[in-house]
Parts: sequence; C-alpha cells; structure tokens
Amino acid sequence: MATEAVAPRRSVGHRLAGLFNGRPRLQVGALLAGPVGWLVIGYLGSLAVLLVAAFWTVDPLSGELVHSLSLENFKTLVDEPVYRDIVGRTVLIAALVTVTDAILAFPIAFYMAKIASRRGKAILVVAVLLPLWSSYLVKVLSWRTMLSSDGIINWALEPLGLHGPGYGNTAVWLVMSYLWLPYMVLPIYAGLERIPNSLISASEDLGASPFTTFRRVILPLSFPAVVAGSIFTFALTLGDYITPRLVSNNQFIGNVIFNNISTNLPLASALALVPIVVMVAYLLVARKLGAFEHI
Repeated sequence: MATEAVAPRRSVGHRLAGLFNGRPRLQVGALLAGPVGWLVIGYLGSLAVLLVAAFWTVDPLSGELVHSLSLENFKTLVDEPVYRDIVGRTVLIAALVTVTDAILAFPIAFYMAKIASRRGKAILVVAVLLPLWSSYLVKVLSWRTMLSSDGIINWALEPLGLHGPGYGNTAVWLVMSYLWLPYMVLPIYAGLERIPNSLISASEDLGASPFTTFRRVILPLSFPAVVAGSIFTFALTLGDYITPRLVSNNQFIGNVIFNNISTNLPLASALALVPIVVMVAYLLVARKLGAFEHI
C-alpha cells in the first residue's frame, strides 16, 4: 500500500511571510503600526490631556483640582497684563532669534553648498554639528560665565570703555541664537544643495547682478528650507525655560509653566497651549506664502 506524503508543518515565521507576501499596504501598515501608535498615544494623547486640563480650575481653599469645565484660566491670561507681557516678550525673542539665525546661517550654508570643496564641505558640516555634541546645560552655563560682570566679555570691552549686556533679554537673545544656529544652517544647506548650479550660471549669463540672482533665483528656491529651519529655532525658543532662568531675571512662557506646574496645573496647561497656537498660526501663514509648495 502506498503511503501518503505528509506535508511539512509551516513555522510561524513562514506563515507570517505568506500573509504579508504580495500585500504592500499590509506591509506598510505593520511597519508603521508601532511608531504611529506611539505618536497617537504618547504625543497626541498627552496634548489632549493638556487641552482638557486647561479648562479645569483649582479650588482656592483646598488647592484641589476641580474637574469642571471653565474658561477662567484663559480669561486670566487675557486680562492680566503680566501674562500678556510674558507672551509678547517670548514671541519677540523667538522672532529675533529666528531672524538672527537666518541672517547668520545663509552665508555659511551657501558657502558649504556652492563654494567649498568636497573636503572643505565635510569639515564645515562637522564644525556646524560639533556644538550639538556638547551638553546643552554646559553651553548655557559657559555663556552665563562669559556674560557675568567679571566675565570675558566685559574684560575684552573694558579697554574700549564699553561693557557687555549682562543678564537680561539681550543675553537670552544671544545665547539662544548661538544654541539654535545649527538647526538653521543644516536645512538651508540641504535646500541650497538641491538648487542646480546651472540656474545660477544662467542668471549670471543673462546679465543679472549677484543681488538680483540672490533675490530672484536663490532666495525663492531656498525659501522652504529657511522656513523649515525657522520652525526649529522659533519653536525651540518658545518652549525653552532653562536659558531664561540662567541668564535673565525676566519671566518667559517656559518659566511660568515650570513654576506653576505643581501648584496650578490648569493655568500652566492653558499657558502651554499658547506656543502651540502661535506655531499653528505661523505654519498657516508660511503655507499661505507658499513655503511648502516645493518641499
């Protein structure tokens, strides 16, 4: 009697491979399930909790959280001049840091992308990335030492009859411009590298001056990269609270949130929504200007 051949039992791995074979959407879904799940639960979930907490209040007698919905915290932010001043100061410094970094970063990025040799380009990329390898806190403390009354800045300016800015808004602007400069250089560098050299040469052949070439060719094509860098610098400045705490006595949004997070969570949550609203408005304006059309 002939015996029937028994089919080998497939392992779990083989069965999973057969399940995904020829199903690209299922493959992509399985690949992104973990990151998307973490994004929805860890990031969007925390933002949802933050939004809900902003409508809570604190009982003035017991200090306990009252979970009923109220607009009291937002009314406080609008009516109290101190909070309006804090928001205005933070947004102004963030805008100044962004403009400063864009002005400083563009020549550096242009030289890296269009002028430097391959070896020089590699050296400059490492030089731009080098500050990111050191501790954020160490860099801020170094600036605090330099900006002190007996620091190296006052020592260098004293023979000229001048003195440094000391601690304050100017110090915050200087330190943050230094901290976030690499985040502006790298996106602009990547954007400039995508611009064909033939376009610049064609503009020069047609008789355009260097300024006209920059205004009509280089800047429009690299504008999305500038916007990408500005998102980093603007957002990081809005949320920073360590630098203002170390080199300034003025209050910024991050400082107020940090000071109230344990004593008045609803007010801290309401104030934490301000940078989110500002960034959403900024992105909508950038999109209206066509900043994302070529990304």
